[in-house]
Amino acid sequence: MSSSDRLPIRDTRPQPQPVKHHHSARYYAQRVRESFTTRVTKVLCAIFLSFLLVSLIVFFIVWLSLRPHRPRFHMIDFTVPGLAQKPGLDNAVITFNVTARNSNQHIGIYYDSMEGFVYYKDKQIGSTPLLHPFFQEPKTTTVVYGQFGIGTATLAVNSRRWKEFVNDRQHGTVHFRLGIMSVIRFKVSTWKSVHHKMHVNCDVAVGSDGLILPAWKNRKCSVYFS
Repeated sequence: MSSSDRLPIRDTRPQPQPVKHHHSARYYAQRVRESFTTRVTKVLCAIFLSFLLVSLIVFFIVWLSLRPHRPRFHMIDFTVPGLAQKPGLDNAVITFNVTARNSNQHIGIYYDSMEGFVYYKDKQIGSTPLLHPFFQEPKTTTVVYGQFGIGTATLAVNSRRWKEFVNDRQHGTVHFRLGIMSVIRFKVSTWKSVHHKMHVNCDVAVGSDGLILPAWKNRKCSVYFS
């Protein structure tokens, strides 16, 4: 009989059954505890991250509203009356006034010291103390007035320098630069900042009559800290 004519024989041997693992009550309790711990940890992490995010948003908003803005200075007037006089050197005087604006909403500024300088062709020709220490309230403007003079030893101009002034005057314009150096502190409620050294530079020009030219009046001055 050929192999193709043989009848299939059914295997009646018992098949192996999968092994069933029986866990104790302690095992299931451990699993429950681990699941509970994981959930609590996730909840605490979510709460912490939410609190951190809200804190950062609040801090950013407060920073935007309270960050200090530097004072704004504008040149209002600058005169050298002696330029129109002969001889003007003996009574040489330079007078000026600028405005200092505190544009902050909730921040005051302590001006602990202030000194003025005047320059001609980038050479310092005078210096004088300005104002006594004062506190500037938020959203207020202070007028800073000063004078440099031969008689008060705050203006160092010799005959050669004065001739340079007169030569420029003949061309219709004499250029100067006013500098202000001040030590300031910012104040928010009861908190006061450390001292900051502030520098102000105001370019200005006068005409042949020694008066400030209209193009330079109310011009904004540059401000920087060192």
